[in-house]
Amino acid sequence: MAALAKVHVTPKVVGRLRLASQRLLGGFSSVEDCVSGMGAMQAQDLASAFWAVGQRVPRSGLSNVLESLENGTVVRSWPMRGTLHLVPPRNLRWILAITTDRIMRSAATRHRELGITEADIGVCRDLALERVSGSPGATREELFKIFESAGQPTAAQRGIHLLWILCQNAWLVQGPPAGMGGKALGQQLFVAFDEWIPGSRAVDREEGIAEFLLTYLRSHGPATLSDFAWWTRIPKAEVKAAHEAIRSELVELAVGDVSYWLTHETAALLDDGVPGARTVLALPGFDEFLLGYTDRSLVLPPVHFEKVVPGGNGVFKRMIVSGGEIVGTWARTGNGRSAAVEAEPFVADGLSPAARRSFEIQAAKYRRFMER
Repeated sequence: MAALAKVHVTPKVVGRLRLASQRLLGGFSSVEDCVSGMGAMQAQDLASAFWAVGQRVPRSGLSNVLESLENGTVVRSWPMRGTLHLVPPRNLRWILAITTDRIMRSAATRHRELGITEADIGVCRDLALERVSGSPGATREELFKIFESAGQPTAAQRGIHLLWILCQNAWLVQGPPAGMGGKALGQQLFVAFDEWIPGSRAVDREEGIAEFLLTYLRSHGPATLSDFAWWTRIPKAEVKAAHEAIRSELVELAVGDVSYWLTHETAALLDDGVPGARTVLALPGFDEFLLGYTDRSLVLPPVHFEKVVPGGNGVFKRMIVSGGEIVGTWARTGNGRSAAVEAEPFVADGLSPAARRSFEIQAAKYRRFMER
């Protein structure tokens, strides 16, 4: 079946369609369903990743997300761009098989600067696996001490690069949260990949890229092929080939002269009016709604970009979304029921009385999530 004819839409419609595809209007049935449906979710800041899941899984709580990490139904690793993501465990090995070679080549200069050789990697792999195999796992600090005792320096980020390499090669993976009986929000234990994920799927490269692209467009669409190529660092030629393989399952939209792709299911929302025009959301920093695309101007006016990423330092603040557009940031002070959540709109009176009431409902939802 041929793809539908190209439809022209406005940026605001794109933003609302993305709310729908990212399940920020409806929701997934569980934490595992959320991470699997999204393909991968930004998780360099773990607390932000927890709330990103919470916003997409109705009536969930922090304990539900922690439990998914504790039992291994969701894992956290560096599947692409050298950035931590939450990923479905059964897909991690084949995703790494697609993305690791290119990201390792891009890091080669840095590894030479750190004096990391193939022999060093082999030594650290053997030491790490000897420590974690058959055990609940080891903290980063424990592994660093073991590396140091074998003459492998860990200062100046050399240690974290070594652990990153071991995870990129599917020898290690981050497992349950460390400390406080598994209730800590910071570090996770490193565990043996094969023990923690015994049921990896076997998918060849061409099939895997096509599947990954379709999952991305189902959960992030409307998006461009360049968005996906940037998101995964998969070469554009391979992305285009994958797109041809799944094109019958997609609809093409246009904003100006740029083509965006989404699934028929999401495109069907255009028939009856795209929902979300009055929806107000309090999203975490680093949320896929913004970070899942190379061009973020459709949902965040460039004039306000530095208000979300002050100084362009790579740290993304929590975001207020209204009608599919980012209109401000928000901050939290305190903990539990006493926590104060304050809206910081980009412009004075940037939230109408109705939108501010909706934001207060979001703030209450966030507090409940953190307490559950």
